[in-house]
Amino acid sequence: MTRARMLLAIALIALVALYAVWFVARAEWVALGVFAIPPAWLAIALLRGGGARTGFWAGVFALAWFSHGVMVAWTRPPERWLALGEALLAIAIVLAASLTGLRARFAARAARR
Repeated sequence: MTRARMLLAIALIALVALYAVWFVARAEWVALGVFAIPPAWLAIALLRGGGARTGFWAGVFALAWFSHGVMVAWTRPPERWLALGEALLAIAIVLAASLTGLRARFAARAARR
């Protein structure tokens, strides 16, 4: 497994842990399932050798997670820090999912010089 895939898996697992802390403390089991199952499935797929599609879908879902985190941070002050953590992890997921492509692009640009 590449370093980028490992960083992506770690960020996804951290997001699952954040959701567990956030929703179990409030006994919101349905919300836990809705929010924690997609990153858990993506992390499992990555750890089992998932391809580029897994990274793509992690990035797509991360856009929604980021939007949710920003919305909650602005509208619910008691949950602000958890929501900001969600937004930061979503940014980390997008960056980790894009890392392989970014490296390839800049390597090709450096090779042309």
